[in-house]
Amino acid sequence: MADLSQEEWTSQMENDDNAVLLDVRTEAEVNEGYIPGAINLDIYQSQEFIDAIKELDPDKSYYVYCRSGARSGQACSIMNQLGIEKAYNLIGGFSNWNGPSTQ
Repeated sequence: MADLSQEEWTSQMENDDNAVLLDVRTEAEVNEGYIPGAINLDIYQSQEFIDAIKELDPDKSYYVYCRSGARSGQACSIMNQLGIEKAYNLIGGFSNWNGPSTQ
């Protein structure tokens, strides 16, 4: 897992041909806005979340965010434990996001 600033996270993701954007917030939070192209897997749905992570391609790079960066950090740790080595946490989360979003 790597904690990246918004600039590092965005730049690395844009230059990564294997990038997958992962939003680990709740459905209610996603309904308030999200980063376009993100897959939503709610970390609070613990067993469903783990089952979904196990189905992900371990060769891809996952750029993970939540509201503040705490849950996405936990998600990256879980992903690492389940064999996904390339998990990148957005420091400050969506509340710090300055890029385009859908609301």
